[in-house]
Order: sequence, then structure tokens, then C-alpha cells
Amino acid sequence: MNSPTHQRISLSVYFFLSGFCFSTWASRIPTIKDMFHLNEAELGNMLLAMPISSLLGLPISGWLVSKFDSRTPLLFSFIFFSLSLLLIGYSTSIVMLLIAICSFAFFMRILNISMNTQSIALQKSFQKKIIGSFHGIWSTGGLSGVGFSTLMVKMNISIEKHLLITAVFTLVSSLLAYRYLIKNDKSKYGNKLIIGKPDPFIFFLGILVFFAAVCEGGMYDWSGVYFKEVIKEEIFTFGYLIFMAFMALSRFFSDRLIENIGMKKTYILSALFISLGISTAVIFPFFWPAMIGFCLVGFGTASVFPMTFSLAGTSKKYSPGMAISIIVTYGIAGMLIGPPLIGYVAHAFNLKVSFVIFILSGIMLVPVSQLVFKYQKKQS
Repeated sequence: MNSPTHQRISLSVYFFLSGFCFSTWASRIPTIKDMFHLNEAELGNMLLAMPISSLLGLPISGWLVSKFDSRTPLLFSFIFFSLSLLLIGYSTSIVMLLIAICSFAFFMRILNISMNTQSIALQKSFQKKIIGSFHGIWSTGGLSGVGFSTLMVKMNISIEKHLLITAVFTLVSSLLAYRYLIKNDKSKYGNKLIIGKPDPFIFFLGILVFFAAVCEGGMYDWSGVYFKEVIKEEIFTFGYLIFMAFMALSRFFSDRLIENIGMKKTYILSALFISLGISTAVIFPFFWPAMIGFCLVGFGTASVFPMTFSLAGTSKKYSPGMAISIIVTYGIAGMLIGPPLIGYVAHAFNLKVSFVIFILSGIMLVPVSQLVFKYQKKQS
């Protein structure tokens, strides 16, 4: 039997690799934009493919986590996730690219549900909070991925070779780590999705994830474009890199921060940092102010997803896997609406004006989080 420490290391590998793959894709969006000669609105349409495909995975991801131990869908979804990333790099037409992006997003949904279900099960083996550290490792993987992407861009390595190297590395690593994952974590209750009036606690958690996804997902998709077209920086991954660096750093301290000041104040602090950071980058569209602004946004977005997933695990109505699957759907809706909306507003006005959407989404974390704690108190 594997020890909790071995299980934690193994699961950390998957969080790291997931972040690495995702940031590899996101950091290459400007490359894809140029390859296929897309304007902002067309790129927005292209980005719609990801959340739509993820939404199709809702019934499947929920069923898989309730039917099997989470390690099984975790491995298989990661294999197809990596292969889909490879296909993105070798796409030679818009149709082929769309198929690859849809596949990438579909398997990423199953992967994320499985990883976070494992993290909630593993939390029971530890006295201290550890869920935030997993998201910190995801961000570290993202940081490593964008750092590697920055090196590839600077060395003029083609996107095909770049994504091939990434896919091979992540596939081999995931197969080596699989044997140490938690077994027999399938929940015995709350595995059925109940259609009808939504549970208020889960609903407001979902709304929190929605606004967090607009901010975090929008930064993934548009930070590189912002640095390339507004800041006029040749190495356009700098903005994404600094955002990921400070989000990763913050997530390693998020568990301690939550224990010291509580979740209520942490949500308010997150909203403040997001709004202040985006405002700085928009009002002062120059290299160093934008870098400082993106640092603050990284701090602000860091704790929202770990806190919300942790709260989902306390649901009285659903199992952790099903609760996460439901609230992630709201996050996908945020990605469905947010990044494409940025593209449409940018096309109609400009990219700086469109970033106001991030400010508004950040502010909304405050009132919605207060509703979450109100209903949590009622169900306890």
C-alpha cells in the first residue's frame, strides 16, 4: 500500500504536468493567431471551442468519477489530453485545429475533475490543509511551461517541435507516476446529478468559479496578446510568465493565509488584487507597470479555485467528485463567455477597454462569497 506521502507526490506530478501542458497551449496562442491570420474576433470564436467542448464532458466526467476510482479516468484522460496538444501543433487547417482544440478541452475537463477528486480524498490523510499546494504545483507547472515556451520562441523553435517535445515528456512522466495514485476513492453517496432547483450552496460556489474563470482563463488566453499588441513586447510571453510566477508563489502560501485570516477575508483580498492589478496594466500600458499589474492579478487569482474546490468537498448533497464536476461547469461557462467576450470588445473598441471585464469580474467575488458563507452556515 502506498503511503500518503507517495500519493501526494504522485498526484503532484499530475497537477504539474497538467499546468505545463495548458500553459504551453496558452503561450502559443499568439503563434496560432499569426499562423492562421486571425483577427481578435476570429480568435475569440476559436476560443469558444474549448468551453463548448468542455460542457459536453459534464455528464461523462461526472459518470466516470462516480463509476470508477478517480485514478482510472485521470490516466486515460491525460493520455488523450497530451495527444490533443500534439495535434494542435501539427494542425494544417482551421478544421483540424478546431478538432484538436475541442479534444484538448474535453479531456482536460475529465482530467481536472479526477485530479481534484483525488486531492479531496488525500486531504483526509493529513492534519493540515494541502489542497492549495496542489494548485500551487499546477501553477508551477504552468510557470515551467510558459518558461519553456519563452525559450522555444526566443530560439525560433517551430510550434510542431515544441508541442512534440512537451507531449512526449508529459506522457512518459504520467505513466511513471500512475502506480502511486490513490485507489478505492469512489464515493458511495451523492453520485447522481439531481435536475431541478439548484442547491444554493453549490450554485453560489459555481458563480464564484464563474467569475474566477473569467479572470484566470482570460489571463491565460489574452495576456500574451496584450503584451504583443498593446505593450509592443517582442517576447510576448513575459506577461503570462510573470502572472503564472506570482500565482504559483501565492498558492503555496494560500493554505497558511486562509488559516490565518479565514476564507471570507481571503476572497475580499483576492478581489482587491485582481481589480488593482488589471487597472494598473490598463491605465499604464508600458512594460514595467504592466508587469507589476500582472503580478497583482496572479496574487489575486491564486486562492479562489483552491478555496472554492475545498468548500465544494463539504457539500451535504453531493459527493466531492460530483460537487466539483457541477461547479467546474460554471467555470467552463466563465471561459465560454469571458475570453471570447474580451475578443469581441477588443475588436469593437480596443484590448485595453476589453480588460475592464476582468475588473468587474474580480469585484463580484466579494458579494458572491458572502452569499456562499451565508448558505454554508444554514446547512451546518
